Amino acid sequence: MTDDFDAMYETFQALLETFPPSEAVKRLELLGVEQHVIEEIRRRHEERTIRIKELEEPHAVVLGNRDTWYTGPQAKDKCWPAIVKLLRKDGWPEKPAIQDLDDSSTRVVSLLNHPKEKAFSTRGLVVGYVQSGKTTNFTSAMAKAADRGYKLFIVLAGIHNGLRRQTQARLVQQLVEPNPSMWSQLTGLDKDFTPTENPAGYFGKSNKTHVLCVVKKNATVLRKLSQWLAKASDYLEDCPALIIDDEADQATVATKSINPLILSIMKSLPRSAYVGYTASPFANLLIDPAAEDLYPRDFVVNLPKPKGHFGTEVLFGRYALEGEDKEDVDDGHDMIRSVPQDDVPCVRPETKADVEGFEPVITDTLQRAIDYFWLVTAARRVRGTGNPHNTMLIHTSVNTAVHNSFKRPLEHLRRRRAESLGDADVLRRLRALWDQETARVPAEEFGETKVPFDSLLPELPGVLDSCRVIMDNSSSEDRLDYENGPVVAIAVGGNTLSRGLTLEGLSVSYFVRAVSAYDTLLQMGRWFGFRNGYADLPRIWMTDELAEWFRHLATVETEMRRDIDVYMTESETPLTFAVRLRTHPSLRVTAAAKMRSAVTAASSYGGRRVQTHYFRTDAEWLRGNIDAARKLVGASIADAVRVEDRSAEGRYVFRDVPYDVVTDFLAEYKFHEKSPENDGELMSAYIRKRVSAAGSLRRWNVAVVGNPKGEPFEFAPNVAVGRSVRARLADTLGPEHADIKTLMSRRDAAVDLSGDVSKLKEEEIMRERKAQLPDTGLLILYPIDKTSAPHPPKDTRRPLNAEEHVIGVGLVFPEPRDGDSTVEKYISADLSGVSIEDEDLSLLESEEA
Repeated sequence: MTDDFDAMYETFQALLETFPPSEAVKRLELLGVEQHVIEEIRRRHEERTIRIKELEEPHAVVLGNRDTWYTGPQAKDKCWPAIVKLLRKDGWPEKPAIQDLDDSSTRVVSLLNHPKEKAFSTRGLVVGYVQSGKTTNFTSAMAKAADRGYKLFIVLAGIHNGLRRQTQARLVQQLVEPNPSMWSQLTGLDKDFTPTENPAGYFGKSNKTHVLCVVKKNATVLRKLSQWLAKASDYLEDCPALIIDDEADQATVATKSINPLILSIMKSLPRSAYVGYTASPFANLLIDPAAEDLYPRDFVVNLPKPKGHFGTEVLFGRYALEGEDKEDVDDGHDMIRSVPQDDVPCVRPETKADVEGFEPVITDTLQRAIDYFWLVTAARRVRGTGNPHNTMLIHTSVNTAVHNSFKRPLEHLRRRRAESLGDADVLRRLRALWDQETARVPAEEFGETKVPFDSLLPELPGVLDSCRVIMDNSSSEDRLDYENGPVVAIAVGGNTLSRGLTLEGLSVSYFVRAVSAYDTLLQMGRWFGFRNGYADLPRIWMTDELAEWFRHLATVETEMRRDIDVYMTESETPLTFAVRLRTHPSLRVTAAAKMRSAVTAASSYGGRRVQTHYFRTDAEWLRGNIDAARKLVGASIADAVRVEDRSAEGRYVFRDVPYDVVTDFLAEYKFHEKSPENDGELMSAYIRKRVSAAGSLRRWNVAVVGNPKGEPFEFAPNVAVGRSVRARLADTLGPEHADIKTLMSRRDAAVDLSGDVSKLKEEEIMRERKAQLPDTGLLILYPIDKTSAPHPPKDTRRPLNAEEHVIGVGLVFPEPRDGDSTVEKYISADLSGVSIEDEDLSLLESEEA
């Protein structure tokens, strides 16, 4: 390519500063540039936009063929290079960290409108992970948008002063301070928005600066901003604005005051783009797309999980999704410690009436958690790497009086521990605690070196001396402050610590608060994030019930993100896709008000695998399922067209069994109440609809799958297979319930296929099923040994210890060839027996600015 062409392309790029791409091309024509040169310029520009569109990460679902005008940073940019310089100074590696941030923020900016378009009102959503660097991502997007001509930047920073202040400080540090002459500020570190007399001073043609405004989602503040912008309307015609909604699911969706005020602010800005950022998009994806609201109709971007990020799945494990083998899904790190249910009333009032005068008890588990925190802090001082701060979180209630009641007993415990460091018995207990914890989670697995107890012991007096006990809530004046040197703190709090706010150096959490919705639960997880230099040391103390909820949530989160990625490859748009959010018997997807526009997803089992992983362990329940299984096998023997005896492999297959034999079994077999997706009545209704509507699923293959080396279990005379071993997860809900996590292996779904299927992948198995058995369902019975001790032993697993042998069930439904039949059922959360504390949103309406 000649120098002349390169110079002409630079001219085109300069025109893009003032005009959208189509207008810039017309300007070239007016300048008399030859048509073949214009075509070559267009081709190069399209190549660069295609590179942006086809970035491997992040995935995005986009409305229509949005004009990707932004092709990445340029040499003359000021704001983005300043951020890169700061990140390098903070030790960010060029690859993958800075490169990934560059790509993901470029993708977001490319989906905005060109700032010089006459009018636009864009709505988008960026889905990240809790504590994964979303603030850095939207700061980078703001920097790149500023470099291209966006003028006004409004950041909606949660509902608490702490998060707003933290966000303001970050934006000033990364955007304003490197280029102070390029920015004007409507808000300050300790000052939310206050109207000024002269809007022209900010938006008049003589002011070439970008304008930064960081506000709380507070009705009083937003009303002032809305009214001020309305008065400035004469100056806003030529003011492209980017509104970033941090924690976009909180207070934005379905609130009577905040939601209309955000829409009002957007209406006063003829050129505006609203981009929500959240790690829990459940509410945002349930807004009615047809309404004049903030549904992300233009784009949804799914940020990849950064390397080294501790997320829900890493800590709690998750259940296998369709098409996954149980061996491919990890149980999570052994970092969760159980708080007995009997301890909960000692640290949290059982009812509102008990709040007044409540005195917490330092239980054995709470003391163990606090002692471990002090040991971790001492060990981190020995290592001398990573984040200099050390924080422990105690979160038992949203009530500020309950938080404050912890101050005296925690201070007393700190003084007592400092005085007892010369006591041989105390040192023996501390040494045992440290040795147990470091043995359960070996440092070497995280690339770290174990710190011996004798090495950390000299650091303990200084740790205890510098440790502060802080009540961080909406009524306290004593707040976490990481700006004035290294912090060692035990923070007791509620909502102010559970949304967006970063707890620096968080290593230990004690968490027993009950919540009612996925999004609230996910945001409570302040322990998610990066743990450079101490990835082996974090621990979480919580009830077994909460641990199970988080495991379920990890499954929901993974499935939701996979749905977004699937929709991207299927050319769906945000207006036509509908992310499935699987239900839980004790949790709502989000607050009821946010679900007004949600419809019950039609339950279609077409192309799905369904399997049991929850079981009760009492003899009566289990014997009922054994009887149901034996009846099914007896009926299959009598009615099958062909029986395949593959007992050497631990398998029998009964081919072409009538569907009513299967529906009779589903009516008799008891599925565990914690598995609403495994609903015998719903599956039977689906089967009957498929039979009547399309003539499929009339015939089923029934298989028995066991362990050829196990002790025999007899289903019928001459039909016996060895019992399989399925150990329970260690933190399931008491001895009367068991969660084995995953039942089926991938190859089980091919048990009735012909040919060599042993090495087929999931998609290949489903393809073969479609070719060989397009209308035939598969039901598999698994006999599970009642003892089922884990082999080899694992800290995350325990023996099953059921009173009778367990019958597991797996079903594989064929993909329908012509429109599916669906059945609908509302599965609502029964919260009557759960002590719930919902998010306190009273601050939305407070007069405090």
